[in-house]
Amino acid sequence: MIQNRLEKNFKKLQVWSEKNKIEAYRLYDRDIPEFPFIVDRYKNYFVVYDKSQLIDEEKNHLPLLIDAIKNLFKIQDSEIILKKRQKQKGLEQYQKLDQKNEKIIVKENGVELYVNLWDYLDTGLFLDHRPMRYQFLKKSKGRFLNLFCYTASVSVMAAKSGATTYSVDMSKNYLEWAQENFKLNKLSIKDHFFLEEDVLQFIIQAPEWPDFVASFDTIFLDPPTFSNSKSMKTDFDVERDQTRLVSDVMKLLKPNGTLYFSNNKREFRLSDEISQKFKVKNITKDTIPIDFHDQKIHHCYEIKYSR
Repeated sequence: MIQNRLEKNFKKLQVWSEKNKIEAYRLYDRDIPEFPFIVDRYKNYFVVYDKSQLIDEEKNHLPLLIDAIKNLFKIQDSEIILKKRQKQKGLEQYQKLDQKNEKIIVKENGVELYVNLWDYLDTGLFLDHRPMRYQFLKKSKGRFLNLFCYTASVSVMAAKSGATTYSVDMSKNYLEWAQENFKLNKLSIKDHFFLEEDVLQFIIQAPEWPDFVASFDTIFLDPPTFSNSKSMKTDFDVERDQTRLVSDVMKLLKPNGTLYFSNNKREFRLSDEISQKFKVKNITKDTIPIDFHDQKIHHCYEIKYSR
């Protein structure tokens, strides 16, 4: 049963992925209740997230899934990476699982990006944001601000389109990774900016700086659902703090600019105050990738000043 589903999904995605030069995509997304797993393909590697609960332990179907992947793609055990994906809070998803310190290169719409499949729960590339990255690749211009930038794959796409990018994150390691992604695509890091900052503090202070207030054509805001990192002065909850967060970020946007606000809280609801204060369009449906079965993987809004 599971091998048939994997084969069906692969046939559906194969032509699409080859046509669009996409080497990283979701092959299986908990399609069958008895197989509560996620399978992401990165070139010839397969990352398997085990989403099973304690209730599922007596009917462990993981070996059947592993055998199905090996049979279908003729690969070895070393090309399958297993991870236990439980509900994470804040920056827990970025904590190290291994010390392999190895990256491979994958293409997305022809753009090359580094991923690490072994050392972290996430790989350095959020597959669910592929449609947004494609949009930025096709039509970015002017000044582009990427907040909570992670490894800055979004910034790479915007830079490839001609934008001058500003990537902000509190992690030195991920900003170094971001610069590697730029260099990989022959983008000069001298022409772009990488800011190691607590984003929540940055967006409060930046409107006081002449070069930042009302100066960005496009802003991408993708905060964690929750964070209480030791490096931050206070904890953060995306639903609780959304009005203040969006209002502060909008101060950095040009009058005719666009803020794209995305988050991964499954039951997230945009506050009425934001909808009343700004011109808001819910673009979530247009930003869910073709390879994702989970339609609640994220929420995404296009926010502009009312005219």
